[in-house]
Amino acid sequence: MKVLTEYLWFNTPARREMVRITDQVAQIVERSQVKEGIALVSAMHITSGVYVNDWEGGLIEDFGVWLEKLAPSGRDYRHHQTGEDNADAHLKRTIMGHQVVLPITRGKLDLGPWEQVFYAEFDGQRKKRVIVKVMGE
Repeated sequence: MKVLTEYLWFNTPARREMVRITDQVAQIVERSQVKEGIALVSAMHITSGVYVNDWEGGLIEDFGVWLEKLAPSGRDYRHHQTGEDNADAHLKRTIMGHQVVLPITRGKLDLGPWEQVFYAEFDGQRKKRVIVKVMGE
């Protein structure tokens, strides 16, 4: 079995941002030379996530509005009693998920027709990373 591990680094200018990473993940899969297998893509920070969905601007805005309704910023969360101000980011990450497992078929990511991979940042403006681990034959 072949295994390749690489990292993607992010330092988003905004506190909250959705970044399409499909091409970077596909390049890592290609470098791995895995023909049949899986790619694990996982955010390594508790206020960011990874998800798969459509790359459509309105939908990305809808996610932001929806997440803000479910976990609004500026509330008096208990987590803030520790001196932090990012409890909403932790909650948003839990809702969106922290990792995805993607199929590899014939050496390529095998995504559906509209599926794209995204890095979701909920407490940005500092350096964070995502692990991409490709495994297979």
